[in-house]
Amino acid sequence: MFPLLLRALLGIQLVAFSGVLASQESNGTVPFVPNLAGCKTSCGDLTFSYPFGIGSRCSRGHDFELTCNESAQPPRLFLPDGFTQVAYNIVTVDTGYYAEDEIAINFLSTIPVSNDVNTYNMSWSSPGDSFALSYISMNVTGCDFDIYFIDRVANITPPICTLKCPTSDITDMEARQNCNGTGCCNIIWDISVRAFSLKFVSRRESNPKAKYNQSSLWDYIDVTTVDADLSWNIVEQPNCASAKDNKNFACVGNNSQCMDSEELPDSGYSCKCNSGYVGNPYLYSGCSRDRGYNPAAQEKANCSRVCGNISVPFPFGIEEGCFAREQFYLNCTNVTASTLQLYYQHVTEIDIDEGLIKYTIPDDEEGSVSHMSEDDPGIFVRSGASISLKWVVANLTCREAQANMSGYACVSANSNCIPINSTYGYVGYRCNCSYGFEGNPYLQSGCKDVDECKQPNTCRGMCHNTVGSFYCTPCPQKTVYDPIKLQCSSVKEQNALLGVIIGLSSGSTVLFLTFCGIYLTRRWKRNIQKRLRKMYFRRNQGLLLEQLILSDESASEKTKIFSLEELEKATNNFDSTRILGRGGHGMVYKGILSDQRVVAIKRSKIIEEGEINQFINEVAILSQINHRNIVKLFGCCLETEVPLLVYDFIPNGSLYEFLHGGSSNELVLSWDASLRIAAEAAGALCYLHSAASVSVFHRDVKSSNILLDSNYTAKVSDFGASRLVPIDQTHVVTNVQGTFGYLDPEYYHTGQLNEKSDVYSFGVVLLELLVRKEPILTSESGSKQNLSNFFLWEMKIRPITEIVAPQVLEEASEEEINCVASLVEMCVRLQGDQRPTMKQVEMALQFLRTKQAESNQAPAGGKDEEKQPLLMKSDINSYQLSAIDFGEKSKFSSSQRSKNIYSFEQEFLSTAGLSR
Repeated sequence: MFPLLLRALLGIQLVAFSGVLASQESNGTVPFVPNLAGCKTSCGDLTFSYPFGIGSRCSRGHDFELTCNESAQPPRLFLPDGFTQVAYNIVTVDTGYYAEDEIAINFLSTIPVSNDVNTYNMSWSSPGDSFALSYISMNVTGCDFDIYFIDRVANITPPICTLKCPTSDITDMEARQNCNGTGCCNIIWDISVRAFSLKFVSRRESNPKAKYNQSSLWDYIDVTTVDADLSWNIVEQPNCASAKDNKNFACVGNNSQCMDSEELPDSGYSCKCNSGYVGNPYLYSGCSRDRGYNPAAQEKANCSRVCGNISVPFPFGIEEGCFAREQFYLNCTNVTASTLQLYYQHVTEIDIDEGLIKYTIPDDEEGSVSHMSEDDPGIFVRSGASISLKWVVANLTCREAQANMSGYACVSANSNCIPINSTYGYVGYRCNCSYGFEGNPYLQSGCKDVDECKQPNTCRGMCHNTVGSFYCTPCPQKTVYDPIKLQCSSVKEQNALLGVIIGLSSGSTVLFLTFCGIYLTRRWKRNIQKRLRKMYFRRNQGLLLEQLILSDESASEKTKIFSLEELEKATNNFDSTRILGRGGHGMVYKGILSDQRVVAIKRSKIIEEGEINQFINEVAILSQINHRNIVKLFGCCLETEVPLLVYDFIPNGSLYEFLHGGSSNELVLSWDASLRIAAEAAGALCYLHSAASVSVFHRDVKSSNILLDSNYTAKVSDFGASRLVPIDQTHVVTNVQGTFGYLDPEYYHTGQLNEKSDVYSFGVVLLELLVRKEPILTSESGSKQNLSNFFLWEMKIRPITEIVAPQVLEEASEEEINCVASLVEMCVRLQGDQRPTMKQVEMALQFLRTKQAESNQAPAGGKDEEKQPLLMKSDINSYQLSAIDFGEKSKFSSSQRSKNIYSFEQEFLSTAGLSR
């Protein structure tokens, strides 16, 4: 559904304001005035707006001239080169909170393969000077080829990917879906370039007679994009300062501003609306205050206002023309099942009085402004654990809204404008009925008078309703107020005694019957609960777990199957005040067992029946894990629909709270303690990977899952997402789970979980200790950024001492900082086979702590001793850690920091030969 705001902006034939033109003509420059009358703004389902357009008259120069292939089904939209296809809508409208400067693209290259040719090449270049490729993930399908980046100086480099031939009959579609190296491999990078080239060299290892009928992998090399983004700028002038004096200045909109490119100095500029304005800054009168609300939509007759059993009041609607703004359209996908959607949220109730939309997907970012779509000016606000969204009708102040009565939402005669704020600042306004009135303030005559006299105990006498209020008078003589009839009734003294007797008798009878009913009901409920507990115990494979525990003498001494009654007593019937936290895999309560042990009891989310046996097996395995840095599992309870896990209680919270708790946390984590906690956590993960009876991949390593006990010793917790790995396997294929900021990119794209996925996540935790920033941080421009990407980028352009936290810089030596930074860089490499193992990471951290202790205890020596680094390459090799070369990676001087980019980036940059 195309936004009203964008329609309004694109539907206007633009005319220059005379005052603006006169001012600019007096300076000797005449701005370019586009005439967009009759210009198309869509191609099939895709939409676009100026400066992009179809045809030279409708676009700003060649780089922005699009072509639409309407003969294709569906129609396809292409950039000027005619090869690069636009994948999603091109958004140039600035919503005030969201400004898009990237275009999602696709392209496909097919290379026929011949038996007598050994080498093939494929190249891509930017469709214009205004564009640069900022991110790409592409799949290459084929058979028996090594893939190289072509280097300008023709240096021989290792292949970035190898296409192996399948050993069974699979199609190229099946190979592309798995893309695990057999018939297909995936290539990813996120650095800005304008061109790249690939070289395919035949390995000559496959037998041509082994070709299979259903596959074209032997006949073609196909390069297809999975996800790719082009960033764009206006590049006619190098920056805003020079562009403003030019007649072709792009930022012609009133209340617009020019922004220099963030990529590199003097590489172009872009335009955005001033603060508080929305629209297209590339058009005259394109930037305006939020005018998206249309109160006239209520006048449409016969609008459906119900989806199943859910009421949909105005200004919301489920039919075209029945809602006041595009963002208030709700999709009634199933009337019978009451399935009502607001974008991806499943709506359960719309509360006009409180300004709430209740839905079924919880969100814990209370107070944050939520953008439901690209054109949303920020009219929804997250309301935290209440599983609801607050909303406003427009991003305007009450004074601004009332100045334009044709768009003012509070149309009822007895309504008020209510300003709404969030923790992030002012959001907008909504409407309420005035005191003494109720109803819908967004409808004409929607606020009706409340008859207070119909409410019980309003008056202890005669009640008189007025418009918007009421007043009371005493009951007349020989009458008394009857709270049942809500009126004054006559007094009959001769029936008073009889009434008392009848009342007492009736009350006694009712009381007796009530007690009998309560007793029988409670007894019936207890019997039902007993049967349910037995049923859940059998369904949750309680008998199987009992046999596993009895067959293992060591496990029987450690693990216990608790009854539900014990855990209810321990948690005061799971009182909400006992909740320690809510995580992605369930809720955790604090409990005190009968033997006075303090425990943490985890109530997981619903488990599918097919996963019960795996759950029981995991409990049996985890009960045997005995490591000082892993939270101890005491047992479980199987008498509930979802099994409960009982862990040792860890009192001092998580590492995340110490690092990012802010002013609420009085304790500050020292550098020495940080190294110790990191080494302890690494040891725990190493134990899970290689020392446990069956390897365990944690899959959700993050600072909030590293707890600190009373001695501030690290305890790795939360195995809700963990997976056991058979001895004969090195990885498992799973549904992708984890926490953004910590999630391994290779695992995210392939679905293949291995021990290197935990290494990546642990590298992010190390990075948090080093720079004391959250894994997802907000840049100065307000955009979200991944901490690992931020770190790798910053290391290319400035010394490591300018990146780390001030406390770390004060407490740690430069050698220690360089060593930990090197370890982080290796852990967060994009390709898992280039990362160290957890064993290597643990040994590196322990070795660093040992050298630190020796340095602290050693007597003051000469200058030569002081300059000796804490970690040398020869020392690492002596501990069989030759794969982790600190000797070269720890030199982060300003003159050498460009050498710190790992080989993948070096090869690519040298190939592209272009600045980013």
